[in-house]
Amino acid sequence: MYSTLIDIIFNSLGLRYLLNLISVFILFRFIYYHNYRKSDLFLTFFGFNSIIFFISYMLNKVEISTGAGFGLFAVFSILRYRTDGIGAKDMTYLFISIAIGLLTAIGPSDGLEMSLFCFLIVGLTFILESTLFLKKESSKIIFYDTVDFVKQDQKKELIEDLKNRTGLEIHRVTIDSIDFLKDSCTLTIYYYEN
Repeated sequence: MYSTLIDIIFNSLGLRYLLNLISVFILFRFIYYHNYRKSDLFLTFFGFNSIIFFISYMLNKVEISTGAGFGLFAVFSILRYRTDGIGAKDMTYLFISIAIGLLTAIGPSDGLEMSLFCFLIVGLTFILESTLFLKKESSKIIFYDTVDFVKQDQKKELIEDLKNRTGLEIHRVTIDSIDFLKDSCTLTIYYYEN
């Protein structure tokens, strides 16, 4: 009796969508936004998530194969390759958003199991984004106004000059391009965030 009641409750559209929204809200508000301070992709993340959720939920009501469901998942995922301006981490968050939408729409009717899956996805993302296991390395592209230290044997001098100019604790540098006519170069600096 008790398990039948839980199955009925968690098979309802409203509670599945509520679990979906809570999971995605925690993911983007408290993990993504906390780490990157970007809100311009919130519409994309929530929009894709909701579209995937509703389409998957409706298709789950009709008889389709698992392969067709994953095909739909792949179609929405591939849209990322047709757009510009989304970085690798943003694309990963978009993929997680799509996965949560699909999972909550057609996942198991056991509410505890579905909640556990969502918690594991959000929890794993939190752990991987935290500094528990690795320091966070950031990079910036710098237009450097001299080519004095671009020789391989002067890397230490280059890093020290960049540290003095930027105030960042730079630990490595890559030289992207050199323009001898303008006596300048383009560098990518790598440093650990505090």
